[in-house]
Amino acid sequence: MSDPQVAAVKPLTSYTCKLLDAQAEALKNWLVAHGYRFREVPYARFAAEKEKTNLVFYESGKLVVQGKGTQEFVEFVLEPEILKEARLGYEEVLNPDLLVPRLGVDESGKGDFFGPLCVAGVYVNEAVVKSWKDAGVRDSKTISSDKRMKELAELIRKTPGCVSTVVPIGNEAYNRLYAKMRSVNSMLAWGHARVIENLMLLKYQMNPPPIRAISDQFASKKEVVAKALMSLGKGIELIQKHKAEADLAVAAASILARHEFVTRMGELGQRFGMEFPKGASAAVDAAAKEFIAKQGVEELPNVAKMHFRTALRAQGLPEPPKVPWQRRS
Repeated sequence: MSDPQVAAVKPLTSYTCKLLDAQAEALKNWLVAHGYRFREVPYARFAAEKEKTNLVFYESGKLVVQGKGTQEFVEFVLEPEILKEARLGYEEVLNPDLLVPRLGVDESGKGDFFGPLCVAGVYVNEAVVKSWKDAGVRDSKTISSDKRMKELAELIRKTPGCVSTVVPIGNEAYNRLYAKMRSVNSMLAWGHARVIENLMLLKYQMNPPPIRAISDQFASKKEVVAKALMSLGKGIELIQKHKAEADLAVAAASILARHEFVTRMGELGQRFGMEFPKGASAAVDAAAKEFIAKQGVEELPNVAKMHFRTALRAQGLPEPPKVPWQRRS
């Protein structure tokens, strides 16, 4: 059987609106610039398609967007770049769970060698969801500007009725926890459980109280997080699903977590007088070697996640052979 919670959030696959001539011209130019294939359609000024999205602009001025990529195209191209306004009003009909009072949980820093692991949680209700309708709150991975991330983080924290918390796990604590747990998923489960518990301690600020908590499913077995839940967290329904950032509460949590991570990375840079690149790459390898040369290898655990292979390479130590990937809990 399919999960009813997942089934409730099917993305939009068809959208219709009117365009002014200037908007139609801007859209056509955008489609050309982004490699869409054009074709002839009766009574249409132009029609184009690419991958999961099909567009037809009719002589009447009506634009029809269809396909699996419809919702993403409307939200991230048509509204911000062509219409210059948010018009989508289908969400509440399509997804009745959109206005349900709930918690969203997400993390940032998991794949970054330098810097902490930050887990955040956000409570939303109907008023909060509606107040964010045109605010641009979305998955932090689609926000490239740190300045915009900061603005959205401040908006989320100041929104009346919204309750939030962030649990930053600094590098020293991270390495200590990893030495004990020996699993990133176990640490994430603990972090998510800790955030849910912290939010539930603030339940008196939530009106109405949350009926569920939603997070991304990062482990193959959902029980990994469920088992880590603490006393208050056990009293709320936990939903884990892939691409949970599509949920507004989780998207907001992802913004708070990423903003906390970026802020703390900046503080580390100021403390040690060098820039720490994000992620794991050749630039990160070079920065790790530079850091050791300046500060000494004994300081590395204070700025980095020591179980990454990057730590071995930076110290000139041999890397163990890579184990073939296997699904694990």
